[in-house]
Amino acid sequence: MVSSTVMHKASGIRARPDLRVLLAFLAIYFLWGATFLAIRMAVLAIPPFFTAGLRFFTAGTLLYGVMLWRGEPAPSAAQWRSIAVIAVCMFVVTYGALFWAEQYVPSGVTAVIEATLPIIAMVLEVFVFRRQPFRWRMLAAVTLGFGGIALLLWRNSAGSFGVFPCLVILTGSFAWTLGAVLTRSMPLPKSVPLAAGAEMMLGGAVLLILSLVTGELHPFPVIPLRAGAALLYLIVGGSLVGFTAYVWLLTRMPATRVASHAYVNPLVALALGYFVGGEELNARMLLASFLVVASVFLILKPADAREGADSRAPHRHDGRQLAPIPSGGAE
Repeated sequence: MVSSTVMHKASGIRARPDLRVLLAFLAIYFLWGATFLAIRMAVLAIPPFFTAGLRFFTAGTLLYGVMLWRGEPAPSAAQWRSIAVIAVCMFVVTYGALFWAEQYVPSGVTAVIEATLPIIAMVLEVFVFRRQPFRWRMLAAVTLGFGGIALLLWRNSAGSFGVFPCLVILTGSFAWTLGAVLTRSMPLPKSVPLAAGAEMMLGGAVLLILSLVTGELHPFPVIPLRAGAALLYLIVGGSLVGFTAYVWLLTRMPATRVASHAYVNPLVALALGYFVGGEELNARMLLASFLVVASVFLILKPADAREGADSRAPHRHDGRQLAPIPSGGAE
């Protein structure tokens, strides 16, 4: 009787929700979902490459420095080469494209397009790298997702946003996916935060150089208060707090559950864009968003419980992990 009582109390303790887990999920759901509007607010007043470079160089330097201070070993020469390749794919190309395009594309629409990252990853993994077996469910999910994007871009309210910037975002998404796939075969530091900080720092430095070369720094940009606050949010909320919460969750929760942010973030971004940013939101956009989010859900949903518990995917390393790559199931 005593043992059963103890077991009952222990199960009650286990069933009690952990406030830290709740706060961490709120961080990756809402902090990352809000980054799209913050980017939009920043790049409408500050040059895009300068904004992206300043965000990632600052956040990356802080994160990398803290990890070294905590005793993590510095990357080797081979690891730095891998970091450089991934930084170019994931930060210079992907975020250079994203920050540039958000000058012309509303934040909610951008979030929906970015949500196709797992879809693009699945296409590359199955048909290009052949690391995943072909499944009809995956084909249906990919068709559903790109059908949603086509609906989003088709007759968009007499040109309320340009199709070309949207295609630029998609092109950047392919670069991100390539970088994420490469993380599986390239030597990287064991410490995820250290690798993330190094990639952000190096990618941010290249973006700042790109900003200089393209003439964004002539004259040097004046940062208004509103745009400066948005940039500070991107550094602290998106790249430091959100990323820390994400890594912490991966050590305590099934990866598929953590990956749920991939279909929550666009919904948060759409709501914030409409209610806070004053962006257009109509029935066609809502239907297109539903198709994309449903597609991502199908891709990230494991085929069985064992897959969902064991699978792991490359992390985004930047504080806004939008593209968990399914590995036999989901992130």
